[in-house]
Amino acid sequence: MKKNEEDFRIADKFEDKNWNEIKSNDSWAIFKIMSEFVEGYEKLAKIGPCVSIFGSARTKEDHKYYKIAESLAYKLCKKGYGVITGGGPGIMEAANKGAHEAGGKSVGLNIELPFEQHFNPYVDDDKRLNFDYFFVRKVMFVKYAQGFIVLPGGFGTLDELFEAITLIQTNKIAKFPIVLMSKSFWGGLIEWMKTILLETNNNIHKDDLDLFYLADTEEEAVEYIDKFYQKYLLKPNF
Repeated sequence: MKKNEEDFRIADKFEDKNWNEIKSNDSWAIFKIMSEFVEGYEKLAKIGPCVSIFGSARTKEDHKYYKIAESLAYKLCKKGYGVITGGGPGIMEAANKGAHEAGGKSVGLNIELPFEQHFNPYVDDDKRLNFDYFFVRKVMFVKYAQGFIVLPGGFGTLDELFEAITLIQTNKIAKFPIVLMSKSFWGGLIEWMKTILLETNNNIHKDDLDLFYLADTEEEAVEYIDKFYQKYLLKPNF
């Protein structure tokens, strides 16, 4: 049977490597990781209060969620916030476009992927960052955001959502507002959390369901974030 590229990649992971090879590769990787952190810190430390917006890279321009993301980012920037996205297409592009049209700060944290990810044209030239490592990029999303707004998306979107919830739940970062946009999309997941995680298995505390807010309109989401910061001062996380 002919091996495909994925077969070779998997087989390579199981090949024996001597200690010097492992040590050398890991040591050089540390410098690459450090450089990504340093560049991220230097560029993002100056951006001021921002909201990270997440959602699917596959959402088309004529989809209702694209239009919601664009309008949402526009309204946030008119309130004085900047917008941080993954810098790619879909919901990310829509949010950067809304921020750009509002004259606000439009940040893009791009990840090098073999498919589908590239900078959209609405990211500010001085606020474009490229990452090889997902975990470094995720730190930037959290450290320099004063809120998360999560639109419908796939595995990557869920990953960012639960990362933020976990960090707040475990007191690793200060509480900040997390808004889930679209009750019809997120309702089933929230019901599962309530019935399966909480009531059936007692895997979470009932107060954990208060770590995020469910909204259907852009106005509702922006108002929730604004009210939060009438009570708490803006400050970087970590």
